[in-house]
Amino acid sequence: MGKLYIVPTPVGNMGDMTPRAVEVLKACNRIYAEDTRTSSVLLRHFGITTPCSSHHKFNEHATVRPIMEQLSGGEIIALISDAGTPGISDPGFLLARECRRAGIEVETLPGATAFVPALVNSGLPMDRFVFEGFLPQKKGRQTRLGKIAANDCTSIIYESPLRLLKTLEQLSEVCGADREASVSREISKIHNSTVNGTLGELLSYFSENIPKGEIVIIIAPQEDVTHKEHKNKYKDQRHPDASV
Repeated sequence: MGKLYIVPTPVGNMGDMTPRAVEVLKACNRIYAEDTRTSSVLLRHFGITTPCSSHHKFNEHATVRPIMEQLSGGEIIALISDAGTPGISDPGFLLARECRRAGIEVETLPGATAFVPALVNSGLPMDRFVFEGFLPQKKGRQTRLGKIAANDCTSIIYESPLRLLKTLEQLSEVCGADREASVSREISKIHNSTVNGTLGELLSYFSENIPKGEIVIIIAPQEDVTHKEHKNKYKDQRHPDASV
């Protein structure tokens, strides 16, 4: 049996590529990439000459079988996406599932994932969170938004700059304009930024400041009555001169 390595690649800065990731990509028999044109830039940068083929959302059902045959034949295969960790809003799940069913070893290297720095940057609760990925564009969208509004933990959404305003507007309607949130863009790139505020404030800000680049939205959990009462009680008991 061979082995499948799932290898994260930088979401922005090439310096985020780990030495071990480079080592694995150089040593494996073949690399499968989401877009071979995009990945060729990364591979050339690190002097990686391993043969590279495509495995993306439009062909993954067709390419899983030949990849499994290569793995069953003893080859060492590495899977990469355009940016970040394969399987997180990118192809990877189907192949990992088939390896599990066939008893083929899968090893995922630690590395870049856009939502982790966005979550930490947000300053919102990190002890429990749910990753929603990209929301449905039509069918099921309102249902998903309603679940996000009712979540008792922090919610994470991926979004494109073209749809950001629409999504913020809908989140404001279902969650309330005063729900705390943050928008991070261009994680790890030169112009990376995080804007914190309420959903209403973020909607107003990005209406005047048109966003560019990949975006991560973080939404605070719904506060239950007990938590609100505790906050109010604490606030009432503070010394009048307290600044925090």
